[in-house]
Amino acid sequence: MTSKNIKTPDGGTLELLSTGAELASAGSGVVVVPASMVTAADYTKFAQKLSAELGRPVHTFNRRGRGSSSPQAEDYTLDADIRDLDAVMKHTSSTDVFGHSFGGAVALHAARTLPVERLAVYDPAVSVNHSVKADWTAEYERATASGDDDRALAVLTKGLETGAFSRMPLSMLTIANKLTAGTHVGKQMRELMRTGVREIKAIIAADMPAEPFLKLPLETLIIVGEKSPAYFGVACGQIHDVLSGSSYTILQGAGHDSVLRAPDKLITELSDFFAG
Repeated sequence: MTSKNIKTPDGGTLELLSTGAELASAGSGVVVVPASMVTAADYTKFAQKLSAELGRPVHTFNRRGRGSSSPQAEDYTLDADIRDLDAVMKHTSSTDVFGHSFGGAVALHAARTLPVERLAVYDPAVSVNHSVKADWTAEYERATASGDDDRALAVLTKGLETGAFSRMPLSMLTIANKLTAGTHVGKQMRELMRTGVREIKAIIAADMPAEPFLKLPLETLIIVGEKSPAYFGVACGQIHDVLSGSSYTILQGAGHDSVLRAPDKLITELSDFFAG
């Protein structure tokens, strides 16, 4: 895996991690748009396995507010990530895109206007007809305003419903956050939680009916984990209903974070799709 910083048209910086760069002659690569609360490095295993299976490069970039990429703006909207995805696609000469969770929402909105040929998403956190709600953000903001990051992180984790810890009572999860504050995962969660909440708000602000997604590429693959929170499937089902050329798959036994573990059945599903 190689790492480099690239410049964006607005003068920003994006950290780009590329796997299988030596395979560039085999065809354009696949750009991975990461989820919230994670970094590009968390997709190392996924990128390595997908690149090896495809025989093509896989490019993952740190969205703003992560790694050596520029900070995320306080007035962040999805348009910022869409412009950055455009810059990464141009830099890598790639036309295939994979988005996970929040990255899936970015990819779905971006592919309506960018020159994406093949689009695959896993549990995209896109809001269609108000499928995503975040009533918990007020409680989160009260906790951060009082300096209680442990409680704020607990509220965020329960609100997203994406991990096993989200089922814990809020008080117990707050204590667990205190105990894990010094670990790599605990530190990363704290570093990213403010960007994560901005992104949730941006998803809700970008809510729309399913019909505008008719502009997506004919070749679109929508994957939902069988054990993922139900709200992912609600939006995906509505998009699939209007997009006649899309494929819809429920990955058996998989949860929301399965992408990071890169199970063979997911890699096979994606490599078959991106191979055309």
